[in-house]
Amino acid sequence: MKKVTLLSDVDNDKCKGCRTCEKVCPVLAIKVEQRKAVVDADLCRGCANCEQRCPFGAITMVKRDKPLKIGVDINSVNYEDIVNLCVKAHLHPEQTICYCVGVRAEEVAAAILKGAKTPEEVSLQTGIRTGCTIECIQPILRLLSAAGCELNPIEGGWQWYGKTPTAWDLSEEVKKKYSSRGFYFEEDREVLDKIIDGCRKGGDK
Repeated sequence: MKKVTLLSDVDNDKCKGCRTCEKVCPVLAIKVEQRKAVVDADLCRGCANCEQRCPFGAITMVKRDKPLKIGVDINSVNYEDIVNLCVKAHLHPEQTICYCVGVRAEEVAAAILKGAKTPEEVSLQTGIRTGCTIECIQPILRLLSAAGCELNPIEGGWQWYGKTPTAWDLSEEVKKKYSSRGFYFEEDREVLDKIIDGCRKGGDK
């Protein structure tokens, strides 16, 4: 479990309703209504994106009266299903995929298996992508894709970045072009496959 201790607070006198805050919120916790930003306290995960990006300085982070606890219990899902989803996404279940918040692949997989179908829903449940909000979008998209979820970025949003190629996605043309320059794509993939496949032999949790 993780504790959210901060909450976005809007100064209506400074807010111009520009919607920048809407576009950068990873959990869709802030909306502009009648030309003023409104924060849903139950959804806000305290990432401070809105505060940092507001061009008018209309948002500040304040301490919550009571910390909000979030997280997905991996024991609430069949762990074999978690492993299978992670392996399909070429991720080790115990691999940390969000260093800012400390979220592992297994927790994101559990969230997806429990019904999360978008990065926003995954972030809301696990807290992932509420730190730097940049690096961990990739493994989230990989896990969602592996689960068969359709990936449709919210119109106007800024926080989705297309999936980058992995060792399993590189074309033969790219491999051939760079193999003579000291890159060992096939060898790298074999090592990664061994690491990920190792989780199947580690036994159930």
